[in-house]
Amino acid sequence: MDQGQVDSWFSKLPPFGIVRSYGVDCNQVSTMISAAKANNMKVFLGIFDLSQASSEISTLISGVNGDWSGVWAVSIGNEDVNQGKAAPADVVTALNNGRTQLRSAGYNGPVVHVDTFNQIIDHPEMCENSDFAAANCHAFFDPNTSAQNAGDFVLNQAQQVAKACGGKNTWITESGWPHAGLTNGQAVPSPENQQDALNSLRSKFSSNIIFFSAFNDLWKVNNAGTFDAEQCWGMFDSDIKGF
Repeated sequence: MDQGQVDSWFSKLPPFGIVRSYGVDCNQVSTMISAAKANNMKVFLGIFDLSQASSEISTLISGVNGDWSGVWAVSIGNEDVNQGKAAPADVVTALNNGRTQLRSAGYNGPVVHVDTFNQIIDHPEMCENSDFAAANCHAFFDPNTSAQNAGDFVLNQAQQVAKACGGKNTWITESGWPHAGLTNGQAVPSPENQQDALNSLRSKFSSNIIFFSAFNDLWKVNNAGTFDAEQCWGMFDSDIKGF
């Protein structure tokens, strides 16, 4: 990743406070931390591949280079149970091993596993072993929810997650709305509905939510299972216009 380009992006972003990443390749750890600190933000770092968690954590530790002040939290995996990549018991093992490895490197902040809200409700051991409950929740995938009601839907699911996790502090670690793709019942992707959904989310959450995502993910492959919208969740264009 080019440090200058990332610095430019961060300098133009609204003051979100937290920016989330999902992996450790391409020097993204050091690059993002540097850009975030220069703009009074922190980074929610992530380990992408549970089967390579120890190696990826070592790369993360090297990227941090002893200065954990810019790290808000670390996620060991993302939606691994929902995607069928791991069983809940495997997630718990990776999570606790990862926390031990991070603690030995001087990191004392939150360590979590992120999964979809329904998987966390069904398998609360994942949040019981996390330092806060971390759930992804996109109202777009509920065919009975319009963009204008996205905030109500996500808030209700956040409350259900917190209940399943014994009242533990709960963060919605992904939530957004696509600006293009196929219609899913009442959930219609469009630029106007994306803005309405984001406004609805902001009306219900003053904190404890991370919007998804800053830019379109053109590396992803659109498919009918996710309504041909995989590439189309970006809130901003390359000049950081939007939101």
